[in-house]
Amino acid sequence: MQEGKRQKQIAAVIQQEMNDIFMRLGLNMIDGGMVSISSVKVTPDLLEARIYLSLFKVADANAAMKKIQAQAWEVKKELSDRVKHQLRRIPVLHFYLDDTLDYVFKMENIFKQINSGDDTKKEMGE
Repeated sequence: MQEGKRQKQIAAVIQQEMNDIFMRLGLNMIDGGMVSISSVKVTPDLLEARIYLSLFKVADANAAMKKIQAQAWEVKKELSDRVKHQLRRIPVLHFYLDDTLDYVFKMENIFKQINSGDDTKKEMGE
């Protein structure tokens, strides 16, 4: 099912505010790595927001996610203070790990291995 216009608008507002909130609360830097909000998806009833987090050079992703979950109430309170005039109800926030960067790096390594294998075949005359 495709996202509606209102869903996209609310997701954009939440993503923008969440980036500011994460910076203010110090959640954008965890364990020497960087945490960024890659996307926000809002359910059609506008009651839930799925926030996808991208972790870069974070030593322990599970520990970072637990730290963010531990401060979820504070994050939601800050978000509600910022968007209370734009939204009737503040959606329930769910945080998910966005592993697309890991997937991209893994695919690049596979393609490099395939290409290096093709080079050795060309040299051997196959």
